[in-house]
Amino acid sequence: MYSSREQALARAFPAPAVTERKTYFLTEAERERASRLAKAKIESSLVVAYVGRGPKGLVGTAYFDTHTVRTMPETILVTVRPDGGVEGVEVVAFGEPEDYLPRPRWLRLFGGKRLDANLAVGRGLAHVTGATLTTRAIAEAVRRVLAIHSVISAAAPP
Repeated sequence: MYSSREQALARAFPAPAVTERKTYFLTEAERERASRLAKAKIESSLVVAYVGRGPKGLVGTAYFDTHTVRTMPETILVTVRPDGGVEGVEVVAFGEPEDYLPRPRWLRLFGGKRLDANLAVGRGLAHVTGATLTTRAIAEAVRRVLAIHSVISAAAPP
């Protein structure tokens, strides 16, 4: 049911796009700035981004985020458009019981979202009965990804 890293990236950046893995090391100041933007703690200074490029240029940037939902890990892939909005969110690994997983329709609510106060369950994202902890964890992960992407993009040379 779940995808490998390669399968998820192939869906995020379908051929003829090519994907390049880039590694970033956030400074303490960058990590603190990203944490403030996300309104969530950024634990690691190491960031791995997957940059998709097609015949017409940049397609987007994807990030994997692994976090604990209740007691078990979940990994999602968040793809960010060149304009900084969310292109998509995909669950690639889920250790909790399947009953706690929101439907793909709920994940599609992230399309076009940006890092703002509405990027939270109960604000711009609907509650999902039986999946409250999962939906909150996913929303927080997306906020972290967008915040890190913003910090990395600001630090990148033009």
